[in-house]
Amino acid sequence: MIAVPTSIDEIARAVQARELDPVETVHRALRAIEAHADLNAFITVCSDEALARARAGVSGTLAGVPLLVKDVFDTAGIRTTAGSRIHGERVPRVSARAVLALEAVGAIVIGKTNCDEFAWGVTGQNAFYGDVGNPTRPGRIAGGSSSGNAAALAASIAPLALGSDTGGSVRMPAACCEVVGMKPRLGALATDGLFPLCPSFDTPGPMARSVAECARCYEVLAGAALREHEPRGLHVGVLTGMPRLAPGVPAPERDERALAFAARLENLGITCEEVALPIPEANVWPVFYGEAAATHRDTFPARRDDYGPTVRAKLEDAQHVTLLEREAARRALAAWRGRAQREPHVDAIVSPTLGVLEVPPADVDELEIRVPFSAYTRAFSFLGWPAIAIGEVQFAAREPGLLFTVALAWERSASRASQP
Repeated sequence: MIAVPTSIDEIARAVQARELDPVETVHRALRAIEAHADLNAFITVCSDEALARARAGVSGTLAGVPLLVKDVFDTAGIRTTAGSRIHGERVPRVSARAVLALEAVGAIVIGKTNCDEFAWGVTGQNAFYGDVGNPTRPGRIAGGSSSGNAAALAASIAPLALGSDTGGSVRMPAACCEVVGMKPRLGALATDGLFPLCPSFDTPGPMARSVAECARCYEVLAGAALREHEPRGLHVGVLTGMPRLAPGVPAPERDERALAFAARLENLGITCEEVALPIPEANVWPVFYGEAAATHRDTFPARRDDYGPTVRAKLEDAQHVTLLEREAARRALAAWRGRAQREPHVDAIVSPTLGVLEVPPADVDELEIRVPFSAYTRAFSFLGWPAIAIGEVQFAAREPGLLFTVALAWERSASRASQP
């Protein structure tokens, strides 16, 4: 019996060799969507469009690979809601550049995935399209805001997804659903056609079931091959406390979860030491809130009642950020980013992905958990560093080659350990 290709490389090779019809890869994905309808992972399923594309023929390094696209990326002729009521019937004429890049090498969009409203949330709860279920931890949140992607990946509906990350939105759901999500370095990928949350932090990000598949997708999106390094001899910093985004914040409680990660890295010949990120000279949160308010100024507060309660509460808070606060925060952010280019003096950093010990229950109040929940991911979004979540562990580095070197070494060690 011939094994059914499941990884992106297996699918693409089989399609290119004409051993697998891309129409069949789409049909398999559509059947899986139907079988896992209880996850509520999709806002729009692109059955007709996907089958038409497959029948027309595809080629390239992702030929025939079913692709999940978070519903904040424009897709030509397919509605793009941003998880909101306000844009519930919006149909773009042009696809986002990141979508076009993946389609250019043969990927096939099978659906627009569910997400927190306007990608501003950490739970996968959505007042208009319903909450996303977690197939890995039933009864727990799927994480946000790229929640539909993570749930569908974990359920093996498709092998590849395009998400967006502003404060951890590909990494937090990757942790909750035990898949992989990578946030590229700020500015490395084009954001054309991506609904903005905060332009100073927004970036597209690949998601998959393995680091290797995430790396393959990243290379397509970046238009360049990664430069891997030799992992042995690298120097990795270990975060044993939540990063602080403002001065005067009390020192965090000691968090020793990353020490277990460090022990495994040291077995790979990687040197580890406890470090702390520098602290910005002023509170940098006003940059985030100020930009979010600016993004919604045409619809908030004018259409206040068309927003869900969670985003509405955040936008009401954002209205109180003054221009002086934003300017001070922007100066502090620039200085903090500059300082973090020099310290800590390590090649990469390892930490937990989530700032909580357990994935919260599905009915948790997002407003109560979002700040501690996102503490480890948000710091690297603010700094602009590339970072990757492999389930519960997060790696960050100043450049993607080093990041993927450590992440791939971690993944390969896990693969060897699982072999009999």
